[in-house]
Amino acid sequence: MALSSTPISIRTSPSEIKNSALTQKNLEIATRALHRDGLVVLEDMVPHEILDRLNQRMVEDAYELQGRKDSPFNYHKGNIQQDPLLTEEMFFEEVYVNPIVTQVTSTTLGPNPSLRFISGNTALPPTADAPPASQPTHNDADFDHSRIPFALVINVPLVTMTPENGSTEVWLGTHLNTTIADQEGAHGERASGRIKKALLEKRRQERPPSQPVVKKGSIIVRDLRLWHGGKPNLSQEPRVMLAMIHFAPWYRNQMTVEFAEELNEKLTLEKTGLQVAAEFVLAGQLVKNYLNRPYGNAYDFNQVDRIEGIF
Repeated sequence: MALSSTPISIRTSPSEIKNSALTQKNLEIATRALHRDGLVVLEDMVPHEILDRLNQRMVEDAYELQGRKDSPFNYHKGNIQQDPLLTEEMFFEEVYVNPIVTQVTSTTLGPNPSLRFISGNTALPPTADAPPASQPTHNDADFDHSRIPFALVINVPLVTMTPENGSTEVWLGTHLNTTIADQEGAHGERASGRIKKALLEKRRQERPPSQPVVKKGSIIVRDLRLWHGGKPNLSQEPRVMLAMIHFAPWYRNQMTVEFAEELNEKLTLEKTGLQVAAEFVLAGQLVKNYLNRPYGNAYDFNQVDRIEGIF
């Protein structure tokens, strides 16, 4: 029987939210989905009022970034990368250090994963300068990567994602056997990680991609190696989706995340279950700089001191 192209969704219960943990059965479902499909959706995870507050700020920022001469776009001008403001008043544990998410990622990656990346991806409504366009299907692991799970992307859409407003196209199961040989474009290029067209056509016959509806309040956990691509937003409102990465505790990546210094006590290993690779700066400095960071393939998800030749 052919496998479905629709991601597995788990609807969290009020008791699971209260206890900050999935039941054993739901944790098993999430773990199996990540192993087989490379993606799982956890529904009813974030209160809508939190998402609304973040969305208001980030939509304002998105239009400011869109108007820049060198807009931080990913592959095409309708899809931009933008960082959230990580000050005390805009930091929400339900979004950035959700204990249920950490339960899921630590089950797959090992205890106390490292949080080393926080950013966002925004699909903008089409304009004359940025007509509707799709990202090429690509792999975020645009380097010679491990074949065992080493990084999980945490996506938090701030609104319900649909094919109309640019929900991400995903190719379930492609994380299992993909290698650097499947890709075109070297790391550091603006369009690196593109999956070769012949492989896409072959995979389409085996298990085609899907562009799922993801309900507001959901959190997506995705294997970094999974093939995916941004699709055009045909609505009239920006579609903002936050992105974080949990790396396995053994994975030697060097990226860090800037937070306002007031958040220091909230981001300890004891409180989060995460090794947060934080750099704490003055809130005023953060406000001044958070929209002016590197973007796209300026980030390096590879690890240093890689072990060669054994796996």
